Amino acid sequence: MRTIVEIPDAYVKRLDELKRQRRVSRSELVREAVERYLDSPAGTVEDLAFGVWAADRAEPVDAVAYQQRLRAEWD
Repeated sequence: MRTIVEIPDAYVKRLDELKRQRRVSRSELVREAVERYLDSPAGTVEDLAFGVWAADRAEPVDAVAYQQRLRAEWD
């Protein structure tokens, strides 16, 4: 598949330096970067959602109580 992506000039310059060093195309570098991202924990929905409240709260949250408090706002 072909696609058009806007990349900052600074990134393009770095890609061009890397492609000369590795003797591969810019497209190959971008494909490799996308593949690495998708294979990393940052590329999964589960890892994005895991611990979503952890940064906001020092103590555990009772999910049922939280849900009831939110629903009480609708009354």
